Amino acid sequence: MTPRERVLAAIDHREPDRVPVDLGSTPSSGISAMAYGKLKRRLGIGGGHTRIYDVVQQLAQPEDAVLDRFGIDVVDVGRTFNVADADWYDTTVADGQGAQYPAWFRPIRNADGSFSATHPDGSVIARMPAGGAFFDQTAYPWIDGYPSDIRGALPDAWGRVLWAAFAHSPWDHAGEADFWEALRARALELRRTSDRAIMIVCGCNLFEWGTFLRRLDNFLMDLYEEASSVEALLDALMERHLAALERVCHAVGDVCDILRFGDDLGLDSGPFMPPEIYRRFFKPRHAKLCEFVHAHSAMRTFLHCCGSIHALLPDLIDAGFEVINPVQTNCRDMEPERLKREFGRDICFWGGGCDTRTVLNRGTPEQVRAHVRERLEIFAPGGGFVFNTIHNILPEVPAENIMAMYEAVEAFGGA
Repeated sequence: MTPRERVLAAIDHREPDRVPVDLGSTPSSGISAMAYGKLKRRLGIGGGHTRIYDVVQQLAQPEDAVLDRFGIDVVDVGRTFNVADADWYDTTVADGQGAQYPAWFRPIRNADGSFSATHPDGSVIARMPAGGAFFDQTAYPWIDGYPSDIRGALPDAWGRVLWAAFAHSPWDHAGEADFWEALRARALELRRTSDRAIMIVCGCNLFEWGTFLRRLDNFLMDLYEEASSVEALLDALMERHLAALERVCHAVGDVCDILRFGDDLGLDSGPFMPPEIYRRFFKPRHAKLCEFVHAHSAMRTFLHCCGSIHALLPDLIDAGFEVINPVQTNCRDMEPERLKREFGRDICFWGGGCDTRTVLNRGTPEQVRAHVRERLEIFAPGGGFVFNTIHNILPEVPAENIMAMYEAVEAFGGA
């Protein structure tokens, strides 16, 4: 099988020739720039660059040599942008390693060693503490209440939220006049020159945009106390999301293989809301997003959704999501055996392959190998599984453990 065939077979619940593997096709299946630099040194890969394509989470864009070394089967179409040296400039990350930022991202270093990132009007909308590994949101445009004209106020508020203001590629180019033509041309060239599956990350978050604008505590109360305002916000978001999806499907719906949505709905202990609240506000809209993609493209629908979401999985499947990530098995009710038994025929698990909270960062290489082998034995049979860690590989993870993880996957494929 080619890598693309392998990934699509897994999504379609057909057991491929080996377990497909992801590293860096989404900003929830990637690797910290600090961990990436250490990994390259350990692998003896010289040259190239540690390019931080996701500046909020400080994630590196994996280079071809690393993708080839670990047999990675899927890539993000965004990697076809910002390919010239002039698109980047040198910086230093918290552990002293050299890296590069996109030319458009110019955070301010403060006297205490922290960094601030600003809106064009000069207001600070994100901060990274001294020694930190990612930027935190500091501006919540509607924290004091909803505007009278939600639809009209949304564009300005959008640009004051760090996730939109400092978007990763290809969306950092979305304002350019020829963006959609360039996206299609670059996607076609990527498909011509690579047999890996191609991911496009679109977000289209609903619940999370409420939390970005109102702050999490306020928006959770709004679901009960400000239902009409929530509905108006979600309707405005859907207009924006569907307009974007129309252009995405027209540009690359016949080129990219998977479209990645995002909406974190879970805590460690369970969902942020009971299923009936999800069904009232979010499920119909998630279903409409999935329906649009399926009707206007050949792309599979992928949802990034953190936390304990066992109680919501039946509804997410019913809404039309074909892939779930990061499969946070270290949360309540998210035991891998249970997930595979109850939902393994209905949704593809993209993640859950290695615990990044306690094992990959703290275990020995031998413990990592044993842990990964156990997860593969649970998730791999019958397809419906793409190997990835539980969310991104964190800065402190030893390179030896990353290598042990991928060695275990390779060994399992040859077993």
